[in-house]
Amino acid sequence: MPETTTSKADFWFDPLCPFAWITSRWVGEVEEVRDIQTEWHVMSLAVLNEGRELDPGYREAMDKAWGPVRVIIAAREQHGDQVIKPLYDAMGSLIHDGGEKDFGIVISKALAECGLPASLAAEASSDAFDVQLRASHEEGISLVGQDVGTPVVAFNGTAFFGPVLTRIPRGEEAGRLWDAAVTLAAYPHFFEIKRSRTEQPEFN
Repeated sequence: MPETTTSKADFWFDPLCPFAWITSRWVGEVEEVRDIQTEWHVMSLAVLNEGRELDPGYREAMDKAWGPVRVIIAAREQHGDQVIKPLYDAMGSLIHDGGEKDFGIVISKALAECGLPASLAAEASSDAFDVQLRASHEEGISLVGQDVGTPVVAFNGTAFFGPVLTRIPRGEEAGRLWDAAVTLAAYPHFFEIKRSRTEQPEFN
């Protein structure tokens, strides 16, 4: 794809997902070398896994997963779409780069970093904006199906689960990967490429 062609990306994330974090950092790299416009949306692993049989450890994780996404949605409703990405960046940095496992700390620090009211932290345990949370989640998952997770990325309107990356491509390498993804997405009969993952994500 020519570098002068403007592309549109829609990115659905749950701040808890390490693979979404890496993919989002890749998109940030792409924004430096390609002409793209990115809109950021919340999806929820907690919503995705409702009603599913999960092992106790993962069920506990999903119970805790409500907090961060509820806070981001509440902030969006009260302060506008422009707060979504900064909150995601702040939460993701604390969780994935900083190793913070206490989501209460993550939420309070992220709100402070973004200059948002500390009172929004109370929304982590409130269902006041769950209708909006579910709508944002459904907008993304309806494009790819219920049998996938996060990230969901729409390339010029055509959405896929992934790409799943274990390292962050940088510079022109990030741009070339973007070009390839856009090319695949532009073919209307392309659906899936997959192989078994053999390594864990690294964030640096």
